Amino acid sequence: MTSPAYLCLAGPTASGKTAAAMAIADVFARAQRPVEIISVDSALVYRDMNIGTAKPTPAERALVPHHLIDIIDPSQAYSAAQFVADAGRLIGEITARGALPLLVGGTMLYFKALFEGLDAMPPADAAVRAALDAQAARDGWPALHAELARVDPLTAARLPPTDSQRIQRALEVYRISGQPLSAFHQASRRGKPADDSLPPLISLEPDDRAWLHERIAVRFAQMLADGLVDEVRALRARPDLNAAMPSMRCVGYRQVWEALDLAERNRDEPEDVSERGIAATRQLAKRQLTWLRSMPNRRVVACDSEDATGQVVSLARELFLAPAPAGGRGLG
Repeated sequence: MTSPAYLCLAGPTASGKTAAAMAIADVFARAQRPVEIISVDSALVYRDMNIGTAKPTPAERALVPHHLIDIIDPSQAYSAAQFVADAGRLIGEITARGALPLLVGGTMLYFKALFEGLDAMPPADAAVRAALDAQAARDGWPALHAELARVDPLTAARLPPTDSQRIQRALEVYRISGQPLSAFHQASRRGKPADDSLPPLISLEPDDRAWLHERIAVRFAQMLADGLVDEVRALRARPDLNAAMPSMRCVGYRQVWEALDLAERNRDEPEDVSERGIAATRQLAKRQLTWLRSMPNRRVVACDSEDATGQVVSLARELFLAPAPAGGRGLG
């Protein structure tokens, strides 16, 4: 049987993806099968956004080649279409070097676009977005969500009234094309590839959601201790950045930016954003898990199990390496 061309490792935020990816790379290096990591993360593409994105450390990036990290400025946009093009190119280049492409991340839209192709939706339109922003400033995003429910009830049903970015995109698509976003998604699903043609996807998912919530809280507290507020303050001081940009809508950055805005208006110190940042990150994790459950090629590993990393490595070995010798040492 022909081996798949690449391996995917996904999971919600704080599920241990980086540690598992590094463990795979270490075991495969000892088996003379080098690994190169392709980031599948819409936040890691931005330079100067290090603390709030939990980027792999310089030491980790020195041990294993990483791609699609720090490739654009926060003032620029990066799309799923760009990711598919970049990832496809990198998979070919890494394979040609005799290495294994390991795609690691939590931006499930990018995984879906890579697996199934992209919907033939209209591109972004600055004028339409500006009009929607003005309408939201006047009426609030829940009012725009109600409008979306009238023209595209299927999309509205899966979006909370506060999800401004996705509500805006859905209404933008409708206003440009006259068709609901859900119609494009249904067309894409009709043409999706057979399940057995998809690459293997190892999915880190918690058996106990409380375990993940605690990890999120600890990690966000560490980000604040490491200087997340100062990092956002420096970005906010740039004249070419504003709160509506995709980079500044990233979880954590958005909540800190809003706190700094409020502090500036009140001539006060910024509030403790810990609670709001943790809540937003938990909501992100919930959405990521929902996406994952819809992916038929996923193989689940409980990220809250004691030997989660070892299980991930065993699955990777099963797919890409000869079986370990009987009685051989496992991963420590």
